[in-house]
Formats: sequence, C-alpha cells, structure tokens
Amino acid sequence: MNETLQTMWKRRSVRKYKSDPIPESDLNLILETARRAPTGANRQKWAMIVITELELRKEVAKACNNQIWIADAPVILCLVTLPGEGSINGTIVLDHAILAATSLGYGTCWIGAYSPEKVKKVLGIPEDHGIICLTPVGIPAEQPNERPRKKPDELFMKEKFGSVLDYSI
Repeated sequence: MNETLQTMWKRRSVRKYKSDPIPESDLNLILETARRAPTGANRQKWAMIVITELELRKEVAKACNNQIWIADAPVILCLVTLPGEGSINGTIVLDHAILAATSLGYGTCWIGAYSPEKVKKVLGIPEDHGIICLTPVGIPAEQPNERPRKKPDELFMKEKFGSVLDYSI
C-alpha cells in the first residue's frame, strides 16, 4: 500500500493533545495543501482561520458546546465559506488539511458540534458567511484504535441501489 493510502487509513479522531507547538514550516505545509484542494469551477470561495492564541482557543472551545479539550491543541482551524457557497467545497478543503496534518504526524478531529452564532462572534466572522467545520491540530497524546466499520455489502452497490457490489482487497 502506498503512503497516501496509509495516511488515509491511519487517520483517527484525536481528543487528547500535547501542548508542544507546531513548527511554522509544518503548519505552512498543512495550509498550502488545503489551498491546493479542488473546488467546483475553481471558485475557491472559502477562508480558513488559524487560531493559535490560548485564550482565543479556549473561547472557541466553549463555543463548540463546551468541548474544552479542543483548546489543548496548539492550533485550531476553522473553515469558513463565503456567501453563496455550499459546504462540499469547504469540506474538501478541510479534509485536505486534515490528511496533510496526519501525514506529518499530527492528530485532528472533525468538530461539527458548535454554535455557529457563538463561533462567528468569537472569531469575527461576518453573518452572511458559513462555518463548515473546525479541527484542532496537534501532537497526539493518545493513539485511538480504529473504530468498527460497516461491512462493504452494507455500503457499496453495483449499478443500482440495493444491488451488492462484491469486492476484496
């Protein structure tokens, strides 16, 4: 299996982080990978807020339904969509950042439980912009095990809905 697939397969949701900072060179690689993510018609109607200040991270964590552990990571990324843009492009962008972070040895966790109004207020995001998701980024202080996955025949269909696609690796 190649390195790209290994990175995708080893990514886990990390909820415990060491306080060590992320070197700027690594953070820049993560951000550049996100910048290169594809978007429909190359619109690139997104922005990413990089949050490193501890007090601001704590405020963001509170706005994320009091998931205080989020602030333990040295960086939080918040993916914002510009007016008139849906969520698919932003999700692709953040997934690129998350996979880049994983490939560099950092942990992340998709944060979808948050108060949009509170996060917007804390980060100064305009009302007409959307928030796709947030993720902490940092050195994992835990190594979560792989979680159970559904069987392939519950997920993949061939040609039409309900027809099982049989495959093996």
